[in-house]
Amino acid sequence: MSSVYKTIASNNRKTFFLILSFALLILGLGWIFSYIFNSYLILIIAGIISFIQAFLSYWYSDKIVLSLSGAKPIEKKDNPYIYRIVENLAITAGLPTPSIYIINQPQPNAFATGRDKNHSAIALTQGLLDKLEKSELEGVIAHELSHIKNKDILLASTIVVLVGLVALASQLFIRSLFWFGTGRKNEKQGGLGIIFLVLAIIGIILAPLVAQIIQLAISRKREFLADSSAVLLTRYPEGLIKALKKISADPNPLKGANASTAHLYIANPFRGKEKNSWFIKLFSTHPPVEERIAALEKMSKGDI
Repeated sequence: MSSVYKTIASNNRKTFFLILSFALLILGLGWIFSYIFNSYLILIIAGIISFIQAFLSYWYSDKIVLSLSGAKPIEKKDNPYIYRIVENLAITAGLPTPSIYIINQPQPNAFATGRDKNHSAIALTQGLLDKLEKSELEGVIAHELSHIKNKDILLASTIVVLVGLVALASQLFIRSLFWFGTGRKNEKQGGLGIIFLVLAIIGIILAPLVAQIIQLAISRKREFLADSSAVLLTRYPEGLIKALKKISADPNPLKGANASTAHLYIANPFRGKEKNSWFIKLFSTHPPVEERIAALEKMSKGDI
């Protein structure tokens, strides 16, 4: 239980420092370009972008994520069966019932998002509802509720917005080099201007890479904790084990998923690519399903 509380505290700290770090990164890029183009307006714009990203990351990241994934909200009357499963597990977990969304895609998958337990949502693909049995669905939903309880959701959703904004800012900066050229071209400042130009190009190249590294560093270990928390909630490891096997074996692509949202899902939404090379495995947003299943099987052999 102590590991759960440590994770919650760690997620709160990481969310704060992540938003702050990305704000400073954008301001740093803005300062470099304000020097190159000899315009403080660029730094002001970078400051505005930093404020917007912090505001959107905290208050609207869940809505952005759900929109990007193509998820549509449903009410209890639309699917009483799935609502009862979510409600019962939420009560067991001591959580308010989250909003439920459906993604009209054949691949079985799911994710949770939101600001906190009182403002949370679970998105399930239609393929998940069609292909999983009740005990397997319970395992998946318990996993997502564990992400909510462990306060993974704000951190994971924030990453989507921040990575996207940094990539967008970097694209704007790199295009500005070709649109406007450099503003400091006199002989006295020419050498220094070239240095700043080189630094700007390096920053442009590295910014999305740094964003991706931060995303990957945060997203892997939390899956193991959510798996074990889900088993403690359902008291039935086999349900989640079978669900993970079905999800990972399904060949259907998930069209709504992209590089910025992949870490949210219970299993890697990209099919086949993760097995092609060691490099892709290194930058995978999820631990291998085989390792997760092995850990769950160990739990099933012991006392829960």
